[in-house]
Amino acid sequence: MRVLITRPEREATTLATALSQRGHAAVIAPLFRLAVLHPPDDFAAALAACQAVLLTSANGARALAEASEQRSTPIFAVGDTTAATAEGLGFTSVTSASGDGAALGELVRQRLDPKAGPLVHVSGVDVAGEIAPEGFEVRRFALYEAREAEALPDSARAALGARALDAATFFSPRASALFARLVSEAGLADACRSVAAVAISPAAAEPLSALPFKSVVAAPRPTRQAVLDEIDRLPLPGVQEPETMSDTPPSSPPPPPVHIRRGLGFIGAFMTGIVAAAIVLIAAVGSLPYWPKELRLLWHRSVVAEPVPPPPPAPTLDTAALDAAKREINQRLDDLDKRVRAAATTAAQADRPPTADPAIAELRGRVDALESRPAATAPAASAPAAPNPEADKDIAALKTEIASLHTSLQSLGGSVDQIKAAANASGAANQKAVAGARASAMIGIAARLGAALETNKPFAADLALLQPFIQDDAKLGELSAALLPAAQSGVASRATLAAEFPAMAKAALADDRADDSFGERLLGKVKGVVSLRRVGPDVPGDSAEAKLARAEAALEGGDLAKAVELVKSLPPQTQRATAAWLGRAEAHLNAQRTVDQIAAHAVSLLGAAR
Repeated sequence: MRVLITRPEREATTLATALSQRGHAAVIAPLFRLAVLHPPDDFAAALAACQAVLLTSANGARALAEASEQRSTPIFAVGDTTAATAEGLGFTSVTSASGDGAALGELVRQRLDPKAGPLVHVSGVDVAGEIAPEGFEVRRFALYEAREAEALPDSARAALGARALDAATFFSPRASALFARLVSEAGLADACRSVAAVAISPAAAEPLSALPFKSVVAAPRPTRQAVLDEIDRLPLPGVQEPETMSDTPPSSPPPPPVHIRRGLGFIGAFMTGIVAAAIVLIAAVGSLPYWPKELRLLWHRSVVAEPVPPPPPAPTLDTAALDAAKREINQRLDDLDKRVRAAATTAAQADRPPTADPAIAELRGRVDALESRPAATAPAASAPAAPNPEADKDIAALKTEIASLHTSLQSLGGSVDQIKAAANASGAANQKAVAGARASAMIGIAARLGAALETNKPFAADLALLQPFIQDDAKLGELSAALLPAAQSGVASRATLAAEFPAMAKAALADDRADDSFGERLLGKVKGVVSLRRVGPDVPGDSAEAKLARAEAALEGGDLAKAVELVKSLPPQTQRATAAWLGRAEAHLNAQRTVDQIAAHAVSLLGAAR
């Protein structure tokens, strides 16, 4: 299914990866932009005096990590995703309530003593409710702000307008209310009739009643895993639901009843057509002896001819945008093919020997006739020539005309040479134009391949667009062949590799600290459960911990190659934990290098054409 994700970009990327692993396609349309705020002056003192920190979102964990370098304070997280994010950021004591705010409050009452000190709640500016366990002193600090989008994101607008969505996810009442308002302002409320809304809680589902969704589902538990499970339970596109899955009554009236018309129907019409075709065929075969000889020969040839293969099945496209993109590429390829054929025709005409011009042939005949005329009419050499003034005048006039004809022939010859030179120049210009257009198309295809590498999706269809250009370009053929093994499955994106890095680093650090002694083996197992490592680009030394910290900083800065180089330099005992991640990262780098080489090759061809 095609699922709309309205979460902020970082959380949306992680959720899109989880959906892709379940066979769904994600459309990311963030409704909020997160901004980390500067902590107040008394935050450091409050953090030092508290007995624990309460986190109600993964963004709160990230904001806390930026506000303080302290990692030993106990963390109580509202859910597993928030807890995993805190562990990945280096916090050493993390406990998950695996639920909502009420579950977090109950966990605090069970594990902590109100007399042991106050609690610090790190949250955003806007919160759904205060976390205040009975008997505890809780101080809330807003360290980040989720700023609302002013208009519906373009990705959501296009997907709704094209009726290309099957489900939409909502993780807070604020996101649901904002989506309902922006969709109504964009005039796309009616496009929600074919979309199933999946909310993380009944409170998040309530604002969605303002839109005519096909169904509204609230997850039984307020966790991301529960939302994913509800998406998997939705009927696939084209499958009718046995019953409504909405927790709220639909706002639109039920569809009118369908009146079935009785008649032949599809099967009756099909059988009638078969019977009619059989009657026509029998009549044709029966009257075959009376056909003309040419028609009988044509019939026999058609009988022994090879059977016509059935037409290929019509391709099924997922979205209207993909269809438009393919049509545009096909039109450009057709235009390029026409221009290549025109250039080839022009070049062939320019290389063809000039044909005899009728005017030139006529002039040559007149010259030959005039040159032979005096010799034919001259008297015998032995006879004395009698003076003849009239003959002398004719001879002089003939010589003048012969000279004029010679001049005309030379002028016509020069014109023919000029015409041929102009044709050659025109052919060269056309060839340059065709080469420039081919190079421009290759640059566009390289851009599409580069974008596909960042979406975790196969790119075989984009790679197939290079086939028309490979025939006369051996280098392009080699580069295309290098991408072919990964085209059907795609490669892991940078965002996916960054999301997987903390778990890999935790396992690698545990393997690095475990040796043959009992104490080190025990420490290694503990490190495999609780992540305790320093982070940031300024961790000194050449230890595995320092290299992992610098690799993670390089990865967050967009330098995947440096991160791979640092992970490769880790001790041999960490290879078991890093092998899978390194393989996926190197596959991405190799594919990206090949796409960059295709783009560079296309740019060089474009420069040569100009």
